[in-house]
Amino acid sequence: MQKNPIVFWELASYDEEKTVNFFREVFEWDLKRDERLGFYVTEVEENSPPIDGGIFTLKKARLPFLTLYIQVEDIEKMAEKVEEHGGFIEEGVQTLPSGTRICLFNEPSGVTFAMLEPKKKPV
Repeated sequence: MQKNPIVFWELASYDEEKTVNFFREVFEWDLKRDERLGFYVTEVEENSPPIDGGIFTLKKARLPFLTLYIQVEDIEKMAEKVEEHGGFIEEGVQTLPSGTRICLFNEPSGVTFAMLEPKKKPV
């Protein structure tokens, strides 16, 4: 296992309820209010694999940013759901040379995320 894996993330939003509802409705995330902490949380299942990541030098973007990549089964369908629930497609669905498909989007308060659809394995 990788040393010091990412096991928690935070998202500051202008409208907590709107953002929580967005991720519940689009990605079916189980977010619960933790009154002790004062915000919504989702827990990683025990024995889940660590989250992969990377560091790179800015090319197109003007400011540093953090993007979380969300794996989905049907990226076209999920892009539609993003827009139906108040999100905005920042960069439409693209297929990478590896066959993986990617789409960047903003959730309702403007924070950028990405969706990945792994290359389909031949049957």
